[in-house]
Amino acid sequence: MPPPHPSGLSSEVRGWAIGAHIGALVLGTLSAAVLGFLAPLLVWLLKREEHGFIDHHGKEALNFQLTVILAVVVGAVLAIPAMLFGVVTLGIGFIIVAIVLLGATAVWFIFPIIGAVKASNGEGWRYPLTIRFVA
Repeated sequence: MPPPHPSGLSSEVRGWAIGAHIGALVLGTLSAAVLGFLAPLLVWLLKREEHGFIDHHGKEALNFQLTVILAVVVGAVLAIPAMLFGVVTLGIGFIIVAIVLLGATAVWFIFPIIGAVKASNGEGWRYPLTIRFVA
């Protein structure tokens, strides 16, 4: 029999927590970030009462993905003014917008991976820059 994990959490509990983060990344990648909230929502709804660790990671992943969806909507609304800004600044605005989009995409990819690693290690994780829709 393998020794218990140092955190004291079972591999099943840690697996569900990891699934909330990685599932969001996979579904989000397949749907341009639109459906990324479904995996953590399902994990949270189905398993939140089984263990507080799953509840914590499910809520964190869900809140982050909902924040991402809000950012995508705001970005879509601001797309026309951003294009006008790019034209008025003779292309400099396009470079600024591209840098912001690249940074946002990197954060969207990296944060769920950090969350999954923390869950695997049996640690808590709070996504920075996240609106707490579900408390």
